[in-house]
Formats: sequence, structure tokens, C-alpha cells
Amino acid sequence: MSERKELLPGSFCWPELATPDLAKAKTFFSGLFGWEPVDVPSAQGTYTIFKLRGLDVAAARSFSHEECGQKVPSHFMNYVSTAVVDAAAEKAKELGGKVLYGPFDVEGIGRMAVVSDPAGLAFALWEARGHIGIRLAGEVGALCWTEIVTREPDGAKAFYGGLFGWTFKDTGAAPMPDYIEIYRDGQAIGGVFPMRGDEWAGVPGHFMPYFAVADADAAFERTKALGGTAVVPPKDIPGVGRFALLRDDQGAHFSVITFGPMPSQG
Repeated sequence: MSERKELLPGSFCWPELATPDLAKAKTFFSGLFGWEPVDVPSAQGTYTIFKLRGLDVAAARSFSHEECGQKVPSHFMNYVSTAVVDAAAEKAKELGGKVLYGPFDVEGIGRMAVVSDPAGLAFALWEARGHIGIRLAGEVGALCWTEIVTREPDGAKAFYGGLFGWTFKDTGAAPMPDYIEIYRDGQAIGGVFPMRGDEWAGVPGHFMPYFAVADADAAFERTKALGGTAVVPPKDIPGVGRFALLRDDQGAHFSVITFGPMPSQG
């Protein structure tokens, strides 16, 4: 079990689902990953923390009135840990981003801001004051990788490198020769996926959380049984594993991946 007791600044620390029907979301993700939903009262209404083996792995909240009015699709908001959120928010502006909300305190457990990069991709900054974020990572059922899916990969490297001190490595390998890995203190934590080609027409840039599963094909079948769909059915990534890009029954996108050597296809 990869239990985390602290998260270094620049870590992907909290995948938070925003959804129109919180009860349906709890049923779906509990059924898919075995997550245990724990409801926490908050000033904005019920906030659900998902636990796995007693440890925090994700969260979910109902849409705000503003989001309902704007017909925002169901989505995961991805948080990145910071040492001082106010300083990080100012740095984001200096690098060409925008501060959308905050910074503000969160009921004694932390301080946060929602910002966007120069291409308009929104994410949250988190300064822990009692709640570090996910307590389990890299295990089956938990967050294991996060991608920045963007039309501006060079701009993303400049912005996020300047904001978090991340470094980047162009993989230059099939089947994704343009793929860029993200490193924090020498450890790979995610990737930058360039949106190239007509198939991305009309699709906005976004963060993509990956959750580890024991069997990507079984997770795909379970997703369908729970009312979800596959955007990309299970497929092999040579040298990495097998993944699928899925959509829950309310439209939120996420990926699952099984790491390890692939069986012979002979």
C-alpha cells in the first residue's frame, strides 16, 4: 500500500468530481473502484470523500447553482499541492495564467485557489493545513497518473515548469512520439498530451486523471454495466500497460490503466 503521510509541493494531490447528481456518482464509483463514500457537511452542502481501505483517494461534490446555469459538463477538478497558495496564485498570473477564484480558506483544513493556465485550462492550487489530499496513490483503485491534454504543449511546459518547478522529457517513442513526461524532483508524476489532428476538433483542453486497476478490460465491462461508456476501449501501450478512456453515467471523463508487461499476442 502506497500510503502518503505528506505531499511535496508540485504533487497532484486531489481529484475532485463535480457532478449534477451526487448520489448517482457515489453509486457509480463505488461500484467501479470499490470506493467507500463518506459524506462531510460543508457550507456549500454535502461534500463526499471517497476512501479505499480507509484512506482518502478522491472526492465528489454537487454542481453549484452557477455551474447548473452554465450547463457545465460533469468533470474532475485536479488539485496540485503548493507550499503557499497565495504566492503560487500570484506566480500563475505572472506566467500568463488567471486566478478564477480565491485564494480562500477551506474550513480549517487548507487554503486554495482555482486558476487557469494561459490556454484556459482550469485547476486548483492547494495549501494543506491538516488535510494533505489523497492518502493512497499508485495502488489499484487509486490515482496513479495525471495528464495535461492541451493544444499548447510548449506553453504548458513553460507555465507549469515555472509554477511548480516541474521538468519535462520528450519520449519520442511510438505509439505516442509527441508525448511529454512530467517530472517532479526526478520522479515521473504525469504527462503532457498534445492535441493534434481533426479528432480533437471542438474538444477543450483538460486534465485527465488515471486510476490504476487490476484489469483494464474488466474495468471497461464494469463501467458499461454501471451505465458508463468507453471513449477509447481498452488498448495496449507498449512497454507501459493497458488502458481505457472512460466516461461515467453523467459524462465525466477519466482513464484506467493496468501497468506491467503485456501478455503475448501471438
